Order: sequence, then structure tokens, then C-alpha cells
Amino acid sequence: MQKLIEQINEQIALFSDNAKLQVEKGNKAAGTRARKAALELSKLLKEFRKVSVEASK
Repeated sequence: MQKLIEQINEQIALFSDNAKLQVEKGNKAAGTRARKAALELSKLLKEFRKVSVEASK
């Protein structure tokens, strides 16, 4: 579970950095990277929810 949390934090950082570049500098490639990170983040969060529910049983 710790590794999963680390992966989530990495994706959050990637998303944040790229979204900031897109907004501040109009970098279209950064927008693409931010969307990719957001998609990966949603997958990781679903996995976290699944693991968390199992751990609480």
C-alpha cells in the first residue's frame, strides 16, 4: 500500500507541474502530459480505494 501511495504522490506532482506550465505559459504539450497524469492518477486512486477497502475488512 505504501508503494501505491508513493505512485499517487508522483502522479499528483507530475499533474501539478504540467498543469501549471499549461496555464502560465500556454504550453500545449504540458497540457497533454497533465491529462495523461490525471488519467493515470484516477486509475491509481481506484486501486487505492480497492486496497483500502480490503485492508479495512
